[in-house]
Amino acid sequence: MPELPEVETVRRGLKQLIIGKKIVGVDTDWEKIMNGGLDLFRAQLIGHSFTSIDRRGKYLLLRLDGDLTIVSHLRMEGKYALMTDKNEPKQRFQHVWFTFSDGSQLRYYDSRKFGRMTIVPTGQEYAEINGLAKMGPEPVASDFKVPDFKARLMRHKKAVKTVLLDQNVVAGIGNIYADETLWMSKIHPEQAANTLSDAQIQVLHDNIIKELATAIKFKGTTVHSFVDANGASGGFQNKLEVYGKKGEPCPRCGTAIEKIKVNGRGTHFCPHCQVRTDI
Repeated sequence: MPELPEVETVRRGLKQLIIGKKIVGVDTDWEKIMNGGLDLFRAQLIGHSFTSIDRRGKYLLLRLDGDLTIVSHLRMEGKYALMTDKNEPKQRFQHVWFTFSDGSQLRYYDSRKFGRMTIVPTGQEYAEINGLAKMGPEPVASDFKVPDFKARLMRHKKAVKTVLLDQNVVAGIGNIYADETLWMSKIHPEQAANTLSDAQIQVLHDNIIKELATAIKFKGTTVHSFVDANGASGGFQNKLEVYGKKGEPCPRCGTAIEKIKVNGRGTHFCPHCQVRTDI
């Protein structure tokens, strides 16, 4: 699933590609992706132009004139691409396409068909979209504060890895960056969140901010199929320390990286560097 750095990379690409473009057609071959259906999308979007592209956590917020916003969640495999010629042949996994007045076309691809788009009045997205309503802070210094992070962690006896994946605790972290930031912080992924010390919380907080900012700088992580709006792969997969490295030596101590399941999620960690202190 694209995590915050990947979605932010898509946002930046779309901002360069579709701002100012006027929608003259909307089509789909898998209507379930469009909450409310194709007729609603055509009625509300045709004639309107994109004005900005925002992001909250893993959600894209595609703003249009007329105070409309398309809230788009890519889920597992969703991706966007702009075709300069609307007559280019339909491609595999293309399920939604927006045709513009200049003859270009924004296409949405999704091999799993799990992604969803919802039209809401701009400014109402936090009230109408459940995933946005209770979302935690963005992992940036201006929004993500240590006292609040500590309070959120202290509510949970669950494994800290599981808590980091909870978008109500902090926005945008998925499996990759949870593993990486816990390794950076020398915290075992199964340690109960409410047993972390103040020092551990501070280090984890700082590493979350640092790691996600660096991943954005490298335009996200391509492990399976992620590409940006221009079709380019990310570069951060070359910077990963433990994720996907089962059996390889820990970059810090040389111990073989292990892979376990934490609440059903594959989890990579160093058994020497990341020792549980709650048992």
